[in-house]
Amino acid sequence: MTRTLQIETPVGPVMITATDKAITSIRFGTETPENSTSTADPASAPLLQEAARQLREYFSGTRRDFTLPLEPDGTPFQKTVWQALLTIPYGETRTYGQIAVQIGHNKSFRAVGMANNRNPIVIVVPCHRVLGYDGKLTGYAGGLDIKGQLLNIEKRK
Repeated sequence: MTRTLQIETPVGPVMITATDKAITSIRFGTETPENSTSTADPASAPLLQEAARQLREYFSGTRRDFTLPLEPDGTPFQKTVWQALLTIPYGETRTYGQIAVQIGHNKSFRAVGMANNRNPIVIVVPCHRVLGYDGKLTGYAGGLDIKGQLLNIEKRK
């Protein structure tokens, strides 16, 4: 069974979904994923509460690394890209091309972009740290404004 918790953040509402063992999604907005039960009872979902705590610390500038068990649903290629995103240090960025090279698919920057677009665990799996080849903000599930806000939070170091 999965449970979902909505929290308010400086960039708007965020929905956190988890099983008893791992976070399965963190998404912008208020839509509860299919087959998920919304919860407000902290005792019924300690992992959701821990994820909420860590996200609040991130937004306050006191957390740079997340320590949550993650279980995103995706293809093997997508999971490889998402693992690579987890290696981008707080406050740094990479390009889609650099991620493609890192995972051994040198010319697959468009496929890396599509995997980024399908990242189900935003912020924690930091797809916001990936920029276009020219260093400019490009596509983001939450919109370019939110992507810019997240990068600005991390510039405060």
